[in-house]
Parts: sequence; C-alpha cells; structure tokens
Amino acid sequence: MKVGIVGLGRSGWDIHARVLERLPKMYEVVAVADPIQERLNEAEKKFGCKTYSDFDSFAADNEIELAVIATPTYLHAAHTIRVLKSGKKVVCEKPMAPNLAEADAMIKTAKDTGNLLTIFQNKRYWPDFLKVKEVIRSGKLGRIVFVRISLHSFARRWDWQTLTEFGGGELRNNGVHLIDQALQLMGDVEPEVFCDLQRTLTLGDAEDHVKLTLMAPGSPVVDVEVTRACAFPQDYWLVMGTSGGLTGGGSSLRWKYIDLKALSPRTVETKPTPDRSFNTEQLNWTEETWELDKDSVLGESAFYEELYGTLRHGGRLGVTPESSRRVMSIIEKCYGRSK
Repeated sequence: MKVGIVGLGRSGWDIHARVLERLPKMYEVVAVADPIQERLNEAEKKFGCKTYSDFDSFAADNEIELAVIATPTYLHAAHTIRVLKSGKKVVCEKPMAPNLAEADAMIKTAKDTGNLLTIFQNKRYWPDFLKVKEVIRSGKLGRIVFVRISLHSFARRWDWQTLTEFGGGELRNNGVHLIDQALQLMGDVEPEVFCDLQRTLTLGDAEDHVKLTLMAPGSPVVDVEVTRACAFPQDYWLVMGTSGGLTGGGSSLRWKYIDLKALSPRTVETKPTPDRSFNTEQLNWTEETWELDKDSVLGESAFYEELYGTLRHGGRLGVTPESSRRVMSIIEKCYGRSK
C-alpha cells in the first residue's frame, strides 16, 4: 500500500512514519508534505520518497493510495476532503475535526466518493484496554457499576495545541482517546453528558483540565479525567463491579473478585447488631494480574495491521468515521455546556 503523509510533526513523524517503517511488507511511504524544508530532507533521506512543500501538489500525486492526515486539528477536514476527492483513502489523526459540522462534511465526502475514511483512534487497540474489555466481558467483576479513566499530569504547556484557533485543548487532544474508550465500554447508547472545562496551568486560551461524566440507562457510569493540574496522578483505570474491581495502567493491571453464591445466606435484620457493630463477613477474594509483554503489539501497529487487512483483503474497518463522530458529538456537548 503506497502511503503519503501530510504533516511531519509529533504525530506524523514520531508515530505514523515510525510505525509504517516497521511494516514494510504492508506499507511503503512514497510521498510526504510539510512546509518545513528540514523535515522534508529528513523524510527523503529516510524513505527515499517524494517531498512536497505545498499540499495541493501532494493531493495531485496519483501514486499515493493512502493519505495520512497529521496536520493541526483545524486543517483536518479541509485536507481530508481534498484528498478523498482526489481518489485517495484517508487515515485522519484525532480529533476527527474541530467541530461536528466539519466531521459530518468529511463523512459525507467519503460516502459521495466511495473512498475509505478512518480516524486514528489507536488507543482502542492498546493492550491494557483490550485486557480491561476481556475482564469485563468475562463476568468476573459482576455488573459493572462505574468506570474511571484518568490521564493525570502536572505541567505547563504553550504550543499550538493550547490555542482554540488551531483546535487545541486537552478535550480534543488527549480527551478524544479516553472518550472513545468510554463509548466502547458503554455500548451503543446516547449518553447524558456532564462536563467541566478549566484553564489551569496552560499558557494558551484552551482548556487543560477536563472532567467529564457519561451516563445512560443500562450502562455503567463512566468518569473521564484529563488534567495537567494533578500533582498526585491516579491510576489510568478504575473499574467497580458488583463482584469485584480492577485498577492499573498501560503496563500492568490487577483485579480481584468474589463468588457471591459462596457467601452465607443473609436476610435484612431490623434488630440492633451485636456490640453495636456494623455488618461484617469474611470475603474470599480471587486476585489476578496482567503485565504488558515486551513483545506485545502496541496500539499504533495493531491499528495499521488491521487496516491493511481491510484495504487489501476486504476485512472489517476497525474505526469507522461514524464511531469517531460519536466522540465528536460528546465534545460538542462539552463545549456547548461550558463557559
């Protein structure tokens, strides 16, 4: 699959280019586009590819089968629509677009042209998320009552992703990953959204503190926290169930659970407890752990491996644009409810 990459910054170079380089039997980088000449020179040396300093020339290159859009957020829709219309398939970086209207325009263009569009929601493929889903599906934790997904740090930031004019802010930057995971765990529901956005340490005008709660009948309550104002970071995962719970992060998880049927039968009592004590009983926990294997396929590689199967062999598209639109809908509600 002949690939062209637009934007050779953190994502385009440090993620997409590096991953594609590790999959030479599936992908070949044949062209790149970036306004910075030093980046073009670096790409030409690494891949022996064509280089473009302007986007229109890149879009007109008919050798490119798959275009990776890794430009700043505010350019995602315009660049995606342009290359879709030029006959190319597209992987667009997250967030899909700065707003829902532009996301809808991207989806419409993909349908009108018949060209594939997918969004780089790579954290759907991360080993810890897959393990969390596996544990939940096993039923060991019982009915899942609550899930908290947290991405905590304490740091100032002052690059373009702190500015609203470029589509910046933690909600659209890192929040999209956690929201996407949350929606995958909640299922096919339309959640009620409660959101608090604040500027704390950022030097830009966009939010760097996100508190988001998603609720829907029949689904667990999911709490999402993305902040740069947490001096005591908590675990990425916290899952509460009626038979047990799970906690941990990207490299390790632990969970424990009990067999409710093995507990002594109890009935509600109205008489005072002996010695004025609280109800207590011995719980026999079963505890299990998971560690990230050094040979595990990480999310970025898994995304592109699955995508290759879709492109070349007609497999299922892992991240549909419609599923990413759900994330954009949540983001839209957050900004609509926040001052």
